[in-house]
Amino acid sequence: MRPKRVVIALGGNALEDKNLPSTADSQLEVVKKTSEYIAEISCAGYEIAIVHGNGPQVGRILLASEAAANVTPAMPFDVCGAMSQGYIGYHIQQGLKLALAKRNRILPVVSVVTQMVVDKEDKAFQNPTKPIGPFYTEEDAKKLEEEKGYAVKEDAGRGWRRVVPSPIPKRIVEIDTIKTLWNTTISIACGGGGIPVIEKEDGSLEGIAAVIDKDFAAERLAEDMDADILMILTEVEKVSINFKKPNQEDLSKLTIEQAEKYIGEGHFAPGSMLPKVMAAVNFAKSRPGRKAIITSLYKATEALDDKCGTVIED
Repeated sequence: MRPKRVVIALGGNALEDKNLPSTADSQLEVVKKTSEYIAEISCAGYEIAIVHGNGPQVGRILLASEAAANVTPAMPFDVCGAMSQGYIGYHIQQGLKLALAKRNRILPVVSVVTQMVVDKEDKAFQNPTKPIGPFYTEEDAKKLEEEKGYAVKEDAGRGWRRVVPSPIPKRIVEIDTIKTLWNTTISIACGGGGIPVIEKEDGSLEGIAAVIDKDFAAERLAEDMDADILMILTEVEKVSINFKKPNQEDLSKLTIEQAEKYIGEGHFAPGSMLPKVMAAVNFAKSRPGRKAIITSLYKATEALDDKCGTVIED
């Protein structure tokens, strides 16, 4: 039997610490700690690939580019996304190689700059929802809306942020390369959800201004790689209904039907837990025997042993 295949989707807390400055050095230190948990999964015998988010990072790259526009031309949004894949992937490569070496596990770790085909008619382009960049006060957010034409929204009680379209991923352009690497290499792929591109009539690809949700991208990758488990790592140990209410209930196991019922009842916040649960349901439905796990980064290995986390399966 082949080893179990796991696609790991890393949440924002795996890359940044809110108590540290938003610098490259701080991110690398956080990633090194994150890599210890990922290395443990690899050492437990699982074959893995890693998908990460990029919301704060791509927002800062874009802000820096726009701020320097009078000195050098600002980069378009898709190029900023590619830049974020490069530097986040570079940090994960450094952190994970070090963590693996400590455990005498010698494996290549590579980042694949990944494009993701989306439908140009996706309704997301009429309703931007994906938060990127830093948090603002309502006053500052409205000012950006007026001066730069940004779409802005309040983000789960944490402040205001710029939002961009978040279309559904349809096809991973570099999937054949990722498949070739799988048996020998830990791949970091679909970073930030992948660089969103549309396929033109002549077969060429064109980048667009959008951010694909990394959980949906991880689900697409997990299906394409015939993975056994989609593991979505976030800040909380379990999915909850009635979140932050007196009757909050933490959930250990969910059937697809139960999860879809809770989605329909509006228990999960858009841009937060909702895409995680939706991606988990999509993966669990994609083939009998597949399961999705949503849990904290710090409980990842325990969740794979069914000791914690929320499992969604048929």
